[in-house]
Amino acid sequence: MVSESKQYVWYASYGSNLNKDRFLCYIKGGSPAGSTRVESGCKDSSLPVAETTFPLHRPLYFAKEAAGWQSQGVAFIGLKQGEEYLTYSKKYLITIEQFLDVVKQENSGDHFEIDLNEVKEKGSKIFRHRAWYGNIIYLGDDQGYPIFTFTAPWEQAEVEMKKPSHNYLATIIKGLKTDYTEEEIFYYLQNTPGITGFYTDDELAKVIANTES
Repeated sequence: MVSESKQYVWYASYGSNLNKDRFLCYIKGGSPAGSTRVESGCKDSSLPVAETTFPLHRPLYFAKEAAGWQSQGVAFIGLKQGEEYLTYSKKYLITIEQFLDVVKQENSGDHFEIDLNEVKEKGSKIFRHRAWYGNIIYLGDDQGYPIFTFTAPWEQAEVEMKKPSHNYLATIIKGLKTDYTEEEIFYYLQNTPGITGFYTDDELAKVIANTES
């Protein structure tokens, strides 16, 4: 239930946070299944007020090497936007303070100052030029609440694509299975940079089939 004493925003997730169990590690603290990293959690550990699917019209790709996910690739969205792009997203209605705490945890716990009103006015704001998720993006409003996500400050073409580990990919797939069929998930991921050329169709299909919903 929305509290009148709190201010809320939608956080649009697109990587492992599509999996609610994994996302709640950022809220409550703890280590998500398949990862060696332990999250500190938010100062306010109350659960999201609402959640729903959300189409992100930006390209999805996998890059970098995340120590907590077997030192393999993790998800980012590109800076380009257009109807030709579709990244499956799930947005969570959380407090502003929780959103900023999640951003902090996604950026190695580094302290930062950010004015979300400025992000809303400008459309995006890079607050850490070298941080993997140092770029907050405004995506519009829904039900009177602004929608934000975050990604890398660099262009997709500037980084090398990296194959995500089975554990990381399975975490994403588990989240996708709440809303999509295995066939839809396969065709969605098949041609994604970081998957195509790194996963064979058989390997991808097996990871999808072996992931519990």
